[in-house]
Amino acid sequence: MMGWAMFAALALVALLALAVLRYPVKLWSVPATAVMLGAAGYTWQGSPALPGHPVKPNTQKAEIDQGLIDLRDAMFGKYGTYAWSYANLADGMVRTGNPEMVVGVWQGAVRKVPEDVALWTGFGTALAEHDGNQVSPAAQLAFDKALALSPGHPGPHFFYGLALVRANRYADALPWWKKAVELTPPTATYRRELELRLIALEMFLAQQQGQASPPAAREGK
Repeated sequence: MMGWAMFAALALVALLALAVLRYPVKLWSVPATAVMLGAAGYTWQGSPALPGHPVKPNTQKAEIDQGLIDLRDAMFGKYGTYAWSYANLADGMVRTGNPEMVVGVWQGAVRKVPEDVALWTGFGTALAEHDGNQVSPAAQLAFDKALALSPGHPGPHFFYGLALVRANRYADALPWWKKAVELTPPTATYRRELELRLIALEMFLAQQQGQASPPAAREGK
């Protein structure tokens, strides 16, 4: 009974978030589906397809990076897409400090549309954030699925690289961001944003390498 009461409370929070965010009424069927899928209760923590899930998720409320949202929308599409609908609901859960619901929204999304690269990318990102900004086995599985679904799309490469950056795995992230830029058409509105992030990462890594080198090596002796 206690578990169902907690679920009912979370569902209520979701409804309130939809109202506060002025989520389009005609799209309420999308978040409703996610909530219904979440009614399976505790099966999430024991899902055999998502191993190694930590028991202490990040429960801090977070500010949403609007620039990153704009980039996500530019890469995967906005109005009328599953990615935009589910992402808006998930962003609302982030703002209210409900990491479990954020993951639940994306899990519902990939169950509903299992061949959507944007949804698997969002799922991987949410799992990594939930797990303390670490690319856990569950997050890795989601990103691998996104990359397999659309290896020529820059989105999965960029957001996987972003997850690695957040995990302080900067050198590991570099080839993924390079690939994201390589896959982005020259005329894409978001290409410059990817290039700037790549340049910043390269400069950071170069600075780190310089600081780690012995003085004689830095002076060319």
